[in-house]
Amino acid sequence: MTLFHSGGLNFRRRRKKMKLSTAKSLAAWVVEIIIVLLIAFVVVYCAGMKVTVVGNSMEPTVSDGSQILVNRFVYNIKSPKAGDVIVFLPNGNEKSHYYVKRVIGVPGDKVQIKNGLLYVNGELYDVEDTETIKNAGVAEDEITVGEDEYFVLGDNRNSSEDSRYANIGNVKKSYIKGKAWYITRPFKKMGRIK
Repeated sequence: MTLFHSGGLNFRRRRKKMKLSTAKSLAAWVVEIIIVLLIAFVVVYCAGMKVTVVGNSMEPTVSDGSQILVNRFVYNIKSPKAGDVIVFLPNGNEKSHYYVKRVIGVPGDKVQIKNGLLYVNGELYDVEDTETIKNAGVAEDEITVGEDEYFVLGDNRNSSEDSRYANIGNVKKSYIKGKAWYITRPFKKMGRIK
């Protein structure tokens, strides 16, 4: 009898150990979730922002009322390049809504719209785009993009208030809030902005 008692099985100890290890695993899992949520919060609020698009000037890329995420951090590391879709305040006006446009000309580029066609540095820009630009605006004469400035157009060229208009003009880098990179709404258009 002593043999069974001294070396006997004790299920209570194992049950306690299993409950303790499950609790530790659960606590570790909760801590990991909290850390991930904190990192996401910091990334969204410090390096990004959400903007609602006003108007149809970026059709078909982005529609009126679309909500987009903006990377505010990227242009602290590098400068915008031709083809980027940027978010900016026209003339730095903090009371204006955010404008969303595509960078066409970067510092030093020469931009001109002749006979409804867009030229950058003397070369046709939109080879695939067959729609002619009806209003050349100030770009009727060749424009040289200044240092820390960007010439921008909406993708819907004939329905866009952009660098062709004197009240917008070339966009200073300091007015740029970030790079538009992801559509969150409407859900059917959700995805990266190209």
